[in-house]
Amino acid sequence: MKTAIRVGLALFLCATAMPALSQGNSMTETALIERNKLFGNPVKAQGRMSPDGRWLSWIAPSNGVLNVWVAPVDQPDAARVLTNESKRPIRQHFWAPDSSMIMFINDKDGNEDFLLYGVKVAGGAPVNFTPFEKTTVQVVGTSNIYKDRVLIGMNNRDAKWHDVHSLELATGKLTLVQQNDGFAGFIADDHLKLRVAIRPNVAGGQDYFRITDGKVAAEPFVSFGLDDSQTTQAFGFSADGKTLYWIDARGRDTAAAWAMDFETGRMTLLAEDGRADVDNAMFHPTTNALQAVAVNYLTPEWKVLDPSIAGDIAFLNEKLGHWLIGSRTDADDKWVVATDNSDAASSSWIYDRKAKTLSKMFDTRPELAGAPLAKMQPVEIKSRDGKTLVSYLTLPVSVKGKPDKPLPMVLLVHGGPWARDTYGMDRETQLLANRGYAVLQVNFRGSTGFGKSFISAGDGEWGAKMHDDLIDAVNWAVEQGVADRSRVAIMGGSYGGYATLAGLTFTPDTFACGVDIVGPSNLNTLLSTVPPYWESFRKQLIRRMGDPETEEGRMWLKERSPLTHADKISKPLLIGQGANDPRVKQAESDQIVAAMQAKSIPVTYVLFPDEGHGFARPANNIAFMAVTENFLKACLGGRAEPIGATVSASSAKVPHGAEFAPGLKEALAK
Repeated sequence: MKTAIRVGLALFLCATAMPALSQGNSMTETALIERNKLFGNPVKAQGRMSPDGRWLSWIAPSNGVLNVWVAPVDQPDAARVLTNESKRPIRQHFWAPDSSMIMFINDKDGNEDFLLYGVKVAGGAPVNFTPFEKTTVQVVGTSNIYKDRVLIGMNNRDAKWHDVHSLELATGKLTLVQQNDGFAGFIADDHLKLRVAIRPNVAGGQDYFRITDGKVAAEPFVSFGLDDSQTTQAFGFSADGKTLYWIDARGRDTAAAWAMDFETGRMTLLAEDGRADVDNAMFHPTTNALQAVAVNYLTPEWKVLDPSIAGDIAFLNEKLGHWLIGSRTDADDKWVVATDNSDAASSSWIYDRKAKTLSKMFDTRPELAGAPLAKMQPVEIKSRDGKTLVSYLTLPVSVKGKPDKPLPMVLLVHGGPWARDTYGMDRETQLLANRGYAVLQVNFRGSTGFGKSFISAGDGEWGAKMHDDLIDAVNWAVEQGVADRSRVAIMGGSYGGYATLAGLTFTPDTFACGVDIVGPSNLNTLLSTVPPYWESFRKQLIRRMGDPETEEGRMWLKERSPLTHADKISKPLLIGQGANDPRVKQAESDQIVAAMQAKSIPVTYVLFPDEGHGFARPANNIAFMAVTENFLKACLGGRAEPIGATVSASSAKVPHGAEFAPGLKEALAK
């Protein structure tokens, strides 16, 4: 059932102690929010309602690990846990079309070999529908006509490409529908017939082919190159199979919503915005008609296409602020919606469309009720060459308006880089602001959501103009009197980790310290070790970054690699890495640590043997944030909750540099 779709591809002690925060910006009257309240397990999360409207589901802890729970819609207190994960939390779940079972995906220790499971509402052990090694499952199609089956893609035959299979939910039987020999993906209609095949092309874009009676056409009916590769894609078919919905930026800059008459190819414009791309869509649960789209410039805004839901959206906007749909019943009489406001923990609600009433399903983190959460401020910052950088500034709650004196600041850089920062609740931001820091999040060039020219402006600019944008944002914060230039840290995961390493190597005098989470240090080895199933957009990676198969490309990638300039690092550095990361391999962190060791440059390295690209287990996340906030306290002069027993309660290993992180050596001894 289609409800919403997002577009995209698709973490030591300073030489001199820093002074405490000035009295003008005192945090002494602001309660310290405990790390566990932000990074521990939610009480409940990800509320859903079954398509037939009879059941509620969510994920919540069972024996300390997130599992799937279910309850009758009229008896939410009679909830039962359906799964028995004892180590790896379940983070995504969805209902089978026939409401007979709940389905979920999970991997092992962060290796991203995501397998598909199902568990019947009536109970019984979960079934692994895809019991294969080195396999990542994709859901290709669901249907309102054939509710007893779904289409899935599996790369168990060829690691690079996902063959399409029909999965019978009752028996688990898999039937091959389409062998995949080079296609990035497929689009099915409501009859679970494959109608479109998508193939990467040499230009770094994609070609779309019609499928008739199982045969892929020789020539594409839509083709585009690199410039449109991040802003153009088909959403899916209407239930009658006559209309194919798109977000499309061909011939324009920002991506708009379109309806294609699939027989004639005629395109009809449905919604557009010159400031930003359409990046979210709402479909009717049974007709699959596109009813509304969202555009996210400074904050998300819904654009209504179907007048029948205009009143619903207006009502929810008024009552909840910013929100997202989790599920809709087939009868479309009930919606489950979750709030996403920057200064409040999320809550899930059941919205009765006929009665126009909201009933609270749960608060995700009720322990944060009344906590001093800070409000995110959207700001527009100009780069040195005139680009507008949509950014978000979060100040400690004790600061009203402009700070009395410049604050220590953390530049928190998003990953991707083909992703973006958005308005909403961000747990890292809240922790940092509560500890006394200004937090600045910048959508540098190459970020998605602001049109294809803004994305393409980042091509070939890793560690160059993309990094210049971050420096320009820091300078803006200093000029505005927000940030103390001598007390600015840089922190981020994935590309944000790369940006941290780039900040300490390419601009070593700008930042007082850095926190790198699963960040690449060597762009040549990064591109040579990406997962095989990234083959469908490997050409795009090379075109946007640099070609490791040419001498010129290898030289450029080497020059833009922080590893090449590791000897320039002179400020404290903390690194967090998952040992099973398939995207940014452990070697990326090992290399930079070894280079710093060789030159006797202090660095602290925290390794999690049961994690991948980021830290999914709450105990590990809490441990790393404990080390981080004490590291930043020593460097920037903010507040910190003591590390305590958090590290010993996690899987963390410290291969190097425990002595350079305040309190870490003592914590490891506990």
